Amino acid sequence: MGNIYIAGIAMTVFGRHLERTLEDLAREALQGALKDAGCAADDLGIAFYAGMTNGPLQGQIAIPGQVVLSKIGIASIPIFNIENACASGSSAFHLAIQSLRAGSADVALAIGAEKMNIPDKQKAFALFDAGWDVSQAEANHEILKKLGEGVDIPAGSESDKPYSKFMAIYAALCRHHMRIYGTTQRQIAAVSAKNHQHSVHNPFSQFRKPFTVDEVLAAPPITYPLTLPMCAPLSDGAAAAILCTEEGLRRIGADRSRCVRVAASVMRSFSHRSIDQPQQGAAHLAAQQAYEQAGIGPDDIGVAEVHDASAMGEIIQVENLGFVPFGEGGPAAGRGEFTLGGRLPVNPSGGLESKGHPLGATGIGQLFELTTQLRGEAGGRQVPGVRHAIQENGGGLLGIEEAAVAVTILSR
Repeated sequence: MGNIYIAGIAMTVFGRHLERTLEDLAREALQGALKDAGCAADDLGIAFYAGMTNGPLQGQIAIPGQVVLSKIGIASIPIFNIENACASGSSAFHLAIQSLRAGSADVALAIGAEKMNIPDKQKAFALFDAGWDVSQAEANHEILKKLGEGVDIPAGSESDKPYSKFMAIYAALCRHHMRIYGTTQRQIAAVSAKNHQHSVHNPFSQFRKPFTVDEVLAAPPITYPLTLPMCAPLSDGAAAAILCTEEGLRRIGADRSRCVRVAASVMRSFSHRSIDQPQQGAAHLAAQQAYEQAGIGPDDIGVAEVHDASAMGEIIQVENLGFVPFGEGGPAAGRGEFTLGGRLPVNPSGGLESKGHPLGATGIGQLFELTTQLRGEAGGRQVPGVRHAIQENGGGLLGIEEAAVAVTILSR
């Protein structure tokens, strides 16, 4: 199979864009990606649109991609609508690659856009509560919460404000990791503080306020051991990527010096594994598959963007990606191994906790960061000498892991 390249990629600032429409955000991302690639909308042969909010929050239950893209200058070409929870954007990117490899086109668009900040915040939170088997929601909730048993919960560490039930699940997974491996709340806070400090250098980040570890620990609680800065916010935003075959690059006259090669793109779904089989986890297996595709290993990676809807997610995913053995993610975070200037910078963008998490745009936003790093254009957050970068992006929950997970490796 021939090589596939990112020729152009762009994102909006993620955040609370109360005055902007979904189409306006998507237009900004699309125009930025077209400009970056040096091509026009007419050069696109196929498009994949990722989004979750169009139906439940805007009422556009069907054909959201056709509706949004028709308003921003794209029509006639095949347009596919992709929903894979928080991994929707990465799924669109993966399918764009497959379409190019299949010969359906030589230039493809993957675009994700969300408008999550609406007056009824609980309606927006309900999106997260749809990311599992809703026919067994209460049973799922009770089973997963039991994973956190055996860890004392300090008084005053539970919020009296309503949040998504998924925060209780994230917290239970945290407490399980704490009980099995000895991970501490301070180590989880170190992840959050590191990502908020990284975000200071990212002009696309929703939050750009630095936190110390002690400030993260002293912040308002969500549910133990999570505090507010450890959790991703509701976000509006869009991101778009233009992918090309070798022929597509020649046809649009792309600047080859700025094109980034997709060395591996893997999607996997959950399995019925037990919590004590981390080596069988979907993300871990996807990472192994991606390393094999790319012909490299974890030691070759120079920078990573991983899914940290809560700070614990980063600890779990650096283990899944093979950067440390299972159970060692917390101590490594505490030692600063994954900070800028450390052994392997993780989430130099600020991660979902700081950069924001507009579901369908999240995965492509991660890939924007990695492309920027590989091009050497990341400014104050630049990791020097990067040749290989890896992304992990999960969506939904089935069993005790992500329902869908993407792992992508990009190379110069």
